Amino acid sequence: MTLLAVTPVLPEAFAYTLTLGGRFAGTQDWVLRPDKGTLVVRVQSDFSGALPAGRRVQESRIEPQTGYSLAYAEAEGSSRKPHFETIFDRHTGTVTLRQGKDEASQPLLEGHHDPLSLLLWLRGQAGTGQAGTGQAGASASEAPALSARLVGGRVQVQTLQGGSVLGQEARVYLLRPGGACVYVEQQAPHRLLRLIQPSDFGPVEALLTLERPGQTVGREAARAGAVQGHARPVRAQVGKPRRRNTR
Repeated sequence: MTLLAVTPVLPEAFAYTLTLGGRFAGTQDWVLRPDKGTLVVRVQSDFSGALPAGRRVQESRIEPQTGYSLAYAEAEGSSRKPHFETIFDRHTGTVTLRQGKDEASQPLLEGHHDPLSLLLWLRGQAGTGQAGTGQAGASASEAPALSARLVGGRVQVQTLQGGSVLGQEARVYLLRPGGACVYVEQQAPHRLLRLIQPSDFGPVEALLTLERPGQTVGREAARAGAVQGHARPVRAQVGKPRRRNTR
């Protein structure tokens, strides 16, 4: 899969409203841009309201031809220095993990995803139709499944019955173990419309801000929960906000 075929116009930018239990919990901004033959994805999450105030910045460098991660980093608060990094070095065949002053390496035996490249990979699957759509009324155990490799282990991706988000038809994916729900627009450009992700405080929902001629669906509509086709919130290891001290 070629990610740039799914995102033909770069850079791209998306804005999301975060909610926790129906209450405003912050904002999230995505920027996708090309850089020296790679795709760079930067996600800034600013938590407030129902969540303790804080900021998390995630950045992923992705190989467009395969969709696999080349590097991933996370920074917290006002610091620009990552507190966590993962580097996938194809030349040496190693995966290097850095957290604070600690560093460890392991063999790189297959292509890996990080939390951001995994979501874009799902966007690509929706674009190619390779993930299937499941049958009306089908349970998660009956629909076709895919899998993806992350540093922490393999993630199973279950295709659920399609839903609707802000009037847009969406493919719905359930991630296991634990599970998070990812809603991907069925039609091009196959945007990530809605994400249900875990936190120590409960499931956090990220809803895409859509603007159309004559109709603006902004952050206030998102706060009001203008979403159809709700799936039951579930837990997974995809970009979750953790407890943090305010800086």
